Amino acid sequence: MPTVRNIKLTIDMEQVLRRQGMTRRSKPRPQVMNILHELLESINKSPLLKPAIIYKIYTITDICQGQIHLSGNESLHSPFLVSNLPSAKELAIIVCTIGPELEEKAAYFFHHDEPLRGLLLDGIGSAAVDSLLEEACHILTQEVSTRGYQTSSPIGPGMIGLPISEQQHLFKMVPAEEIGVQLTSAQIMIPRKSVSMVIGIGPEMPKWTKAEVCRHCKLRKSCHHKVPHPLKKAMIE
Repeated sequence: MPTVRNIKLTIDMEQVLRRQGMTRRSKPRPQVMNILHELLESINKSPLLKPAIIYKIYTITDICQGQIHLSGNESLHSPFLVSNLPSAKELAIIVCTIGPELEEKAAYFFHHDEPLRGLLLDGIGSAAVDSLLEEACHILTQEVSTRGYQTSSPIGPGMIGLPISEQQHLFKMVPAEEIGVQLTSAQIMIPRKSVSMVIGIGPEMPKWTKAEVCRHCKLRKSCHHKVPHPLKKAMIE
């Protein structure tokens, strides 16, 4: 069961701004940009990011009635996966995290009357998770390409078509505790800057755009990219 650590993440400023519900066109205040550059520089000098990936690949033994049956007597209930991955031969269960240090530092800022700095650091953490997810997909794609296979776009629990109730099942299928990730009774991952996903493996796997992913997300109406944090008004000119 592969575990990957010592991952060098590339965090793009545009990703960070997007995670705050902004772009450069929205003209963030110079103070905001200065803090962002300062925080990004501090991340490069201190161990706030400890990215880790763990995954396990299961062979698909049967697909029927909204269920994908897997090796090891495992199965996943997801009509979406069944209908969108008809040619998949395997499924990869993946958990990624950047560790707890960054969110602990962000909490420190919030508790010491620096909410803007805390919010911006939290956004950097979310951008780091995005980068880590892309790295995990790249690692898996490289591995299965040696067998002539492709990978699908990832699907996360909570998206329409993969109930959040499957989160607990995923954590039984891959030992996320080995990279320090645990699941609460409310299906929330700890550290919060973590992500779990399912990826189809096989010939001619489908990919979907970010817009298509958003349409399948149950949080699309409350997403802070569309309904931004109230502090956003203080961030732009």
